[in-house]
Amino acid sequence: MAAPCLEDPSLERHFKGHRDAVTCVDFSLNTKQLASGSMDSCLMIWHMKPQSRAYRFAGHKDAVTSVNFSPSGHLLASGSRDKTVRIWIPNVKGESTVFRAHTATVRSVHFCSDGQSFVTASDDKTVKVWSTHRQKFLFSLSQHINWVRCARFSPDGRLIVSASDDKTVKLWDKTTRECVHSYCEHGGFVTYVDFHPSGTCIAAAGMDNTVKVWDVRTHRLLQHYQLHSAAVNALSFHPSGNYLLTASSDSTLKILDLMEGRLLYTLHGHQGPATAVAFSRTGEYFASGGSDEQVMVWKSNFDVADYGEVIKVHRPPATLATSSGNLTVSILEQRLTLTEDKLKQCLENQQLIMQRTTP
Repeated sequence: MAAPCLEDPSLERHFKGHRDAVTCVDFSLNTKQLASGSMDSCLMIWHMKPQSRAYRFAGHKDAVTSVNFSPSGHLLASGSRDKTVRIWIPNVKGESTVFRAHTATVRSVHFCSDGQSFVTASDDKTVKVWSTHRQKFLFSLSQHINWVRCARFSPDGRLIVSASDDKTVKLWDKTTRECVHSYCEHGGFVTYVDFHPSGTCIAAAGMDNTVKVWDVRTHRLLQHYQLHSAAVNALSFHPSGNYLLTASSDSTLKILDLMEGRLLYTLHGHQGPATAVAFSRTGEYFASGGSDEQVMVWKSNFDVADYGEVIKVHRPPATLATSSGNLTVSILEQRLTLTEDKLKQCLENQQLIMQRTTP
């Protein structure tokens, strides 16, 4: 099989319907639906099938700050400035259940991989964990000393990571409810954080224009990117774990090659700040949102592997490297995980790049 050529990402379509800045985007499991939230207090569910009418969900009394589909795609969670979380059934009726416990804006909501619980982050300085089906608040994690902007479960559901305006990223053990580690290297508010698909590292975005990647086992800073010229508002890992997508107030999206430790693409689509990004569950598409009220859907193209096929038939991985410079194209990447060898290779690449750039 010949090495495929690396194609640029392409803008597939854009959705208009929000009446204020878009704050968040998320794809359903099967990529048939894309949810977005906005400062206009509404959620929109866009259908990827052409000529399908979007659903507009009204219920929140203030800006919607976060949206997340459950792993099955049968539920959609949203967080809002009205201090509540809502769980919606993403169909034409748009029925929802309200969850109350936070005493300030809910900034972030994220389902655990088993769908049984979800985690929220709030301006009340707490991270809270909830039971999805019992529809109740379970417990709080309360060591941040300023607003908490984002909280996410690890892929295995055992850890939680949170990012705060106290300039720290905190790693929590869900079972013991204890803070395992605080990462303090950010020079400003930390806007967003997420786990690598393998669960071995985390990436955090900051108001100091940086993106940092840490190993959650050794707590070492693995990579540090200073590529944007304004605050980085959101990020999303490609399911292969090889790429990281970022959105910034400098109006651009950037795609980073994590294996090479370098910038692959800068995308100009939004007028004004790019506020949200998310890869689809297979990595074939990604979505972005901006303060220009637009939701855009892009075809990735740069990673040619069909992850849907990999998941379906569990084919063994094959990796091809082209000889042109440092360009590595991975085919059918090790089923959505970064192996120990890859992590080591990633570190070595980063060190080589550092040596080259140091006079």
